[in-house]
Formats: sequence, structure tokens, C-alpha cells
Amino acid sequence: MDYLKHFLHSLGPAMPAPKAVEALRAGTGAAIGLGLAAALLWLLDPTANMIDHPLLIAPFGASAFLIFAVPNSPMAQPWSAVLGNSVSALAAILILHAGLPVLPAAALAVMLAVLAMAALRAMHPPGGAVALATVLSAHPDALPGLQYLLLPVASGSLALVGLGIAWAHATGRRYPFRIAPEPTQHGTKDPAPDRRFIPSEQVLAATLTRLRLSANLGVEDLARLIETAETEANASHLGPTTADQMMSRDLIQVAPDTPLPVLAESFRGHRFKTLPVRNPDGSFGGLVSQSALVGRAEPNLTAHQLIESDLRSASPQTPLAELIALLADGGQQAVPVLEANRLVGLITRSDMIALLSGHMPT
Repeated sequence: MDYLKHFLHSLGPAMPAPKAVEALRAGTGAAIGLGLAAALLWLLDPTANMIDHPLLIAPFGASAFLIFAVPNSPMAQPWSAVLGNSVSALAAILILHAGLPVLPAAALAVMLAVLAMAALRAMHPPGGAVALATVLSAHPDALPGLQYLLLPVASGSLALVGLGIAWAHATGRRYPFRIAPEPTQHGTKDPAPDRRFIPSEQVLAATLTRLRLSANLGVEDLARLIETAETEANASHLGPTTADQMMSRDLIQVAPDTPLPVLAESFRGHRFKTLPVRNPDGSFGGLVSQSALVGRAEPNLTAHQLIESDLRSASPQTPLAELIALLADGGQQAVPVLEANRLVGLITRSDMIALLSGHMPT
């Protein structure tokens, strides 16, 4: 009975349900991507009937799913998508010209496509469908040639990848998904502090290969997973600590038009490393870092001109794990805590160090 229960459980869903907004984002992107890809292919061959018989092929639907729904998958990356589909079409063309019956030709085309994709490190599941569909749809008196490989296969794959990049950028996702982590802000070869206890890229790659997961999970995905898990585990030892419990509330703030000499005097007098900027209407205007003043001597320079860019903020309910990630090496000396775009507190790296050191075992 237990065996049956475990077996039935193994047949159930293997992944958590995506958020509705994410599913809508992916589905809308795939629909728009396929429509625009058809238009681009039609521009390359205006003799085709774009509405009733577009130059799309069925495997493009699977490619669109990967590119728009799981853009961080190794199998969805541009190299895999474009080369995987193209080499699979080439495999089918070669097998078709060998003059074999349809069934063995279809099987051999898929086999050759898989071997070619593996050799080129371009594993893309829709490539298998490209090989199969090419063989099954070929007419004996008009076998496809290299023209078919270029249009629609390679051109359509390139179009989907380009549109996928644009859609990801427009909707706040990352595609192509970078395999290597971004260089540190310090311009050195040392990994960021929050990455120094994570195994090297070579070790992670070898682990994924040994577990036969390299086609499903990228090296950077695994590194981020380990990093997040370690941060969550470390934060759990401190209990449900939030920004509201550790933030400074009595804050020294400056106006956007505060000149450089006054800013310098504020930094010297209060010995802060960051100063919040408060707009005339009371809203949060940004942070000025002490390092932004280094080498600056223009007396007319104002706080507004020195505000940090790409600043990330928190709410009073933000958990400790997220705050650790923001301050570990994210280019911020402090995290502003906002409510309705008004500054209610500030958490600095010094605050974080004091909290963590207070909970270290003696």
C-alpha cells in the first residue's frame, strides 16, 4: 500500500504552481512573440500568406514556451534555441536526402538531431520536434534544402530569441540568463562576500553533470539557490526579525538643494556614511553616500546631484534575510525603510554587523 501511495505521489505535479501574473506574462509574451515572428518571416518572404499560412512551424510553439515562460532554463538560451533548431533541421534534411522510408527516416532524424545538439552544447527540446516535423511534412517530390534551414527555421528562431529579449527587458525579467555572476563592484577578481562560501563554478558544474541536471539547471541558478538557502538558514537563527525592529528612526535628513560644503560638514559632525534626502513635500528623495563626496570640490554641487542611483529600499515588514542580501555587497551602505514613499527608518551595515555579532556563539 505504501509503495502504491509513493508511486501515485510521483505521478503528481513536480513543481509549484506559478503565480497567475507570471503565467499571464509568459502566455502574453509567447502570443505576441509568435505573431511578430510571423510578421518578420513574412517580410523575408512576402509571397507567403501571413494570415492563413504563416511561415511558422509547429516546434516554434515549444521554443516560445521555453523562451517566454522559463527564460532562465539552459535549454531556452539563445545558443540552444537558434543552434538547436537549426542543426535539427539540417539533420532532417540530410536524412531525407538519403531516400529512406518515412518511419526510419523520422527516427534517425531525431537521433541525429539529439547527437548534434549534445555535441554543440545546444540542447533544445523543440529541436527534436523540428527534425520529426520536417521529415513527416516533406513531400517526396520537393524535399527541403538549405533554404528551409535558413527560412523559416534559423530566421524564425532568431526572431523568437530577439523578441524574447525585448519582452524580458520590458517585463523585468532577465534573458539571456547570464551563466557567470556579475563582476563585483570593486573591480577585483574576488567573489562578492556573500558568494565566498559557495563552491566554485567548476565544482557546481561537475555536480550538476554528476546528478544529470545540467540540462535543467544552470550553474548560476544553483549558485543563487545555495546563496539564498544559506542566507535564509542564517537569518532563521535570529528569529522573525524585521526591518521595523532594527532600523534607526531619529534620522538626520538634508534637502535636495543642500550644497556640498554643508553636506561635508554634516558628514563630519554626525560621522555618518550616508545621509537621506527629504523632498519639500516630505517624500523620500534618495541617499547621498559619503564616498560620493570624494574628490569633489564644486561648492555649487547639491545633494540632489549626488544621490545614489539604483537604490533598493525596504518596508518595515521586510525580513532579515532580505536585508542581509541587500547589505552584503550590493553597493549600498544603507537601506532606506519606506512607507508610502516616506522615510520611516534607515538600516546601515553597522546596524547589521551589530545585530549579527550579538548573536554569534561565544
